[in-house]
Amino acid sequence: MKKHLLLLTGNPGIGKTTALLKIVQTLRARGFNVGGMVSREVRSCGARVGFEILDLNGSKPRWLAHVNQQTGPRIGRYRVNLEALESLGVGAILKAVDDSDVVVIDEIGPMELLSNKFRETVRRVTESEKPVIGVVHSKASDAIMSELRKREDAELFLVTYENRDRLHEIIIEKVFEYLGKEML
Repeated sequence: MKKHLLLLTGNPGIGKTTALLKIVQTLRARGFNVGGMVSREVRSCGARVGFEILDLNGSKPRWLAHVNQQTGPRIGRYRVNLEALESLGVGAILKAVDDSDVVVIDEIGPMELLSNKFRETVRRVTESEKPVIGVVHSKASDAIMSELRKREDAELFLVTYENRDRLHEIIIEKVFEYLGKEML
């Protein structure tokens, strides 16, 4: 069975999002429309203060979580902005399912899984025929995480210091294989 759900995992700070952005950049350079959401950490004076959500196709970033946010569920020292996740993040993923060749979800982790709407969207996207590249939190133990990891059409890639600079090439090859294209 061809793999259409490609999942990156690894320790925090190892380079999962960086590898994912290399994949996006390379696929776009080869003419593919790639859409979805990316979460990135934000630092101030060397300390992480929160995470932003970005729509890969250009809307203004919003806070997913921040140390100074006053409302929302708490994960560690952050409060999660479920409204931003559900409007910008989920919206970007759903738009990608309709309009893109490849769908990206970064990250499927504890903050994002607080939202039932996000969970439903992940299930819907992974049931589509589109190749999906996701980043999954290494320590998240949730029913949907178990479902994703056990799927026959899923492949899990552990990002390490040794492979993080070339892993994007392997994943791009898998996307091309799924789409029936040859790498140039």
